[in-house]
Amino acid sequence: MKRLITLLFMFCVCLVSVDAQTARDYVRRGNRLMTDTVGGKELSEKAIVQYKKALEKDSTMAIARYNLGNALIRQSKAQDALSEYRVAAKYSTDKQQLSDIYHNMGVLAQASKQYEQAVACYKESLRNDPSNNETRYNYVLAKWQLKKQQEENKNNEDNNDKQDKQDKQDKQQQQQQQQQSQQDEQQQQEQPQQQQPQDKQEMPKETAERLLQAAMRNEKETQEKMQKMQKEAPRRRLQKQW
Repeated sequence: MKRLITLLFMFCVCLVSVDAQTARDYVRRGNRLMTDTVGGKELSEKAIVQYKKALEKDSTMAIARYNLGNALIRQSKAQDALSEYRVAAKYSTDKQQLSDIYHNMGVLAQASKQYEQAVACYKESLRNDPSNNETRYNYVLAKWQLKKQQEENKNNEDNNDKQDKQDKQDKQQQQQQQQQSQQDEQQQQEQPQQQQPQDKQEMPKETAERLLQAAMRNEKETQEKMQKMQKEAPRRRLQKQW
């Protein structure tokens, strides 16, 4: 009986000890795991667990949100990290924390080519810490990238407008050609109908007889010439032999 009471007492002590863990204790554990580079990605997963436990204790703890975002980046979960940074910026009142939060948000935006958002984040970071040269460099670079992106977009829009205009002209020209083809085809169909009465007119009998007689004379003359050529042909062939 005494042993059972002792075990129950030890169990209660353990529960009290667990409950006594503060949000900051979990953050410290997570930080130790994040600084241990030997474990790499595996330890960052364990660190995420600790930061989430800290947030269960205090959901408004900005440092826990920020560190959780950093751990999520190691897991290649950029969007999840960005969500944590945004919440951390909402709750943080420390200027250095805010500068780091917005700096990291700017890096994520810049990596995804959202240069306008990156410029805004870097500007906010410098507002909280004007001495951060790394942020200043990223800010200038993001501004240049944004300008270049806007110029490319404008050129693409101009090219699209030119292409649309050319396509419209080609379509109009094609329609005109189709209309012209239809008109030409209609005219060709109408011409035989107009000439049909003339084609059906009968040839005068006297004219037909004259043409027939002329044809017969031509045929007779042609036959006589052919007979004459056949008689002369052997002589011409013999003359060409060596």
